[in-house]
Amino acid sequence: MKNILAGLVLVIGFSGMAQAEGDAAAGQQKSAACGACHGADGNSMVPTFPKLAGQGEKYLVKQMNDIKKGDRLVPEMTGLLDNLNDQDFQDIAAYFASKKTTTGQANADLVEKGQSMYRAGNMATGAAACTACHGPSGMGNEPAAFPALAGQQAMYIATQLKKFRSGERTNDGDASMMRDIAAKLSDSEIEAVASYISGLH
Repeated sequence: MKNILAGLVLVIGFSGMAQAEGDAAAGQQKSAACGACHGADGNSMVPTFPKLAGQGEKYLVKQMNDIKKGDRLVPEMTGLLDNLNDQDFQDIAAYFASKKTTTGQANADLVEKGQSMYRAGNMATGAAACTACHGPSGMGNEPAAFPALAGQQAMYIATQLKKFRSGERTNDGDASMMRDIAAKLSDSEIEAVASYISGLH
């Protein structure tokens, strides 16, 4: 009896830890409406909408859940996720994660400053380097759900940094990591690092 109970506990434990895996093929069908703003392959042509191609699945699922629950306010997406469930989110995330991100073009006049901010931060103000969480090549950290940044729309990045700075965006976790960093960035630093990220590859 003890062995049966122990086995049952193990099975329940493992099933509790298991997460649904996304099906990219199913996600392609489910993401049809997303293409209007984010591009059919996740490479948005509109500078205010983020590129989703090549983004980490864990990060994408978190953002969709946050938007659906109202923890992240994105007026353009109001109601669009209401009828989707966790498996739908996993499938859509798997599809966009399987796509290759296109690279933007950094403003040559801002590259030096943007690169310095991205790689070293600003010691004088205590702003941390982006590489600490998003990696030297901007590929992010999938296990930690830190997003990939390389090639992202400069305007979108700048807007999000300003939203974190003002407190309008707060879904960066209890540690408020992005809010703390963004609070130490000037408008010119945000413009430079956003431009650099856009051309990062």
